Amino acid sequence: MSETADWKQKYRDSLVEMEAEEARWKQVEQILRRLVGRLCAAGMGVNPRLDDELIALAAANRRNADAGELARLAESLTTTVVAVDATAPVPTITFPPTDLQTRLAIKSLLERLAARDPKDPAPAALIAELAGAKNDSALANVVTHAADLVHGHSEQLQRERLRTAEILAEVTKRLDEMAGYLSDSNHANRSHFDDTETYNDAVMSQVRELTDEVAGATELGVLQSLVNARLERVAQHVSNFRAREEFRLLEVNGRAERMRTRIAELERETTDLHSRLDSEKQGARIDPLTGIANRKSFEERFALEIAQKPRTELAVVMLLWDLDNFKVINDTYGHRAGDRVLQSVAACFMAAVRGNDFVARIGGEEFVMLLSGAKIEQAMLIANQVRTAVEALRFHFRGTPVRVTVSCGLTQVKENDAAETAFDRADGALYRAKHGGKNLCVAA
Repeated sequence: MSETADWKQKYRDSLVEMEAEEARWKQVEQILRRLVGRLCAAGMGVNPRLDDELIALAAANRRNADAGELARLAESLTTTVVAVDATAPVPTITFPPTDLQTRLAIKSLLERLAARDPKDPAPAALIAELAGAKNDSALANVVTHAADLVHGHSEQLQRERLRTAEILAEVTKRLDEMAGYLSDSNHANRSHFDDTETYNDAVMSQVRELTDEVAGATELGVLQSLVNARLERVAQHVSNFRAREEFRLLEVNGRAERMRTRIAELERETTDLHSRLDSEKQGARIDPLTGIANRKSFEERFALEIAQKPRTELAVVMLLWDLDNFKVINDTYGHRAGDRVLQSVAACFMAAVRGNDFVARIGGEEFVMLLSGAKIEQAMLIANQVRTAVEALRFHFRGTPVRVTVSCGLTQVKENDAAETAFDRADGALYRAKHGGKNLCVAA
């Protein structure tokens, strides 16, 4: 029963995790909807026809219209923008810092969506569209489609949560069947005990009555008749009891066979569920493109390193990596070429780390390493070896040799560090490496 309770707790944990993920996506969807509203307001006043489209889009956005309606409005808005541009081109806009931050936030979101499902071309297409968006209307169109993608992921999480709930309900049903079998068995045992008591009482009653009659009999013939009559009654009781026991035995055997079949089915389903659950949990912590750990796995590992640090007193160094000029590779040779570069660099990182070290892809072209038991000086040597190994990789796209390099920011993890604190230090060092000429390793 403890194993059963453990399985039920695992399924509940899975439900809680999916509900939390669904809540995060819904929060992102709400932020995107607010962005759509603000961008619609910012685009007002350029052209009356464009104003009508923006008003309709903002109204649909406020009432939380579904993805289909928003897609139709976005398509209509795009058509109007093209028509307006043909008659009176909208002047080029220099994006203020706040708009640049918005674009970076949208790009980061789209990159996460792309990492979640590498086979879906929509996020990559929206990233390209975002780079070419020259006005608020075009940016609003990108945000609307991004909101549609987030909404779709949210619906998928909801479906997964419902499927898990159905599995838990089925397991509960099977456990109820087992409890019913045990209850029936207990009832049968009680019935057998009561029937045996009744049988014993009946036989003993006949024996007592026979004893009394024998004591009062004076003739042999009468005595013989009394004994024969009592023995026949005892034999009848024995026959009835044996018939009831045989019927009860058949019932018990049939019920036990059905229960064995149910238990075998439950064991097969439990094994299958265990395999699926392990696969899903493993998949949730693995980057699907490169096959190495993802951001969630990194956060768990970093928390573990911090928790163990007071006991082990082992030094830990964080290395934050970023591919140099990766956007140029994507834009020039396509995303497939970029994917090949990411996979090769990830393999290079994995080949360089030691047994207790850790490496993960945390988004886009960014990777992170945790070197356990290393001081900053030793970590710098390892980082430069890895950097040189990546530089030695050879890529050819469309017959052209392509040079790939990486930059790295290092920092020694302190005992009271939070993930954000250590990450910010490493990110600052990475920033200096980038602005120092790239293909560098800099310690913070």
